[in-house]
Amino acid sequence: MDRAAELELVERLRRADADAFDEVHGAFNARLFSFLARLSRRRDVAEDLLEETWLRVVASAPRLRTDTQLAPWLFTIARNLYVSYCRTRMLDSAAVASMSLWPVLPYAPSPFEATAANELARRVEAALATLPAIYREALLLVGGEGLTPVEAAAICNVRPEAMRQRLSRARTLLAAALEQAAEGGAVALGEVLP
Repeated sequence: MDRAAELELVERLRRADADAFDEVHGAFNARLFSFLARLSRRRDVAEDLLEETWLRVVASAPRLRTDTQLAPWLFTIARNLYVSYCRTRMLDSAAVASMSLWPVLPYAPSPFEATAANELARRVEAALATLPAIYREALLLVGGEGLTPVEAAAICNVRPEAMRQRLSRARTLLAAALEQAAEGGAVALGEVLP
């Protein structure tokens, strides 16, 4: 979307134009869902956060600045909701653990993870899942969503230099995780083949 069309769409959103919302939803819904699903690694959580993202978009659209860039704004809303979800979940887990009434169940793979389309995608997703959240979100925003490091920095509320460092470290960690997974596969294959 060129910048002039984006600015016109922002103005229409500010006026609560339903067709403008539909255009933005159509352009970004799949991308936001993919980002949230890969960040949270749970389809149900991603669906809930996506719904809440769109509710926030509708509620805050009249207050948009006229020069707003849509992609960074939308991904900031989604990321902030994910961070809030993680904080709430941490508090809930701590409260449950302190009560000692229920055991904390181990993480089980989501259907999203279980149905990865091909072997390479599964390896990348598995390696990506091992990264700390700050590195995973940096790769997802820049590599997965095509945002610039400056836009990703604004979304994550860090300086551009910090985002470039995160990206560098994330790429290094991802490459190491993929290499380690490949070596593990070769060892397993060596055990099976003569």
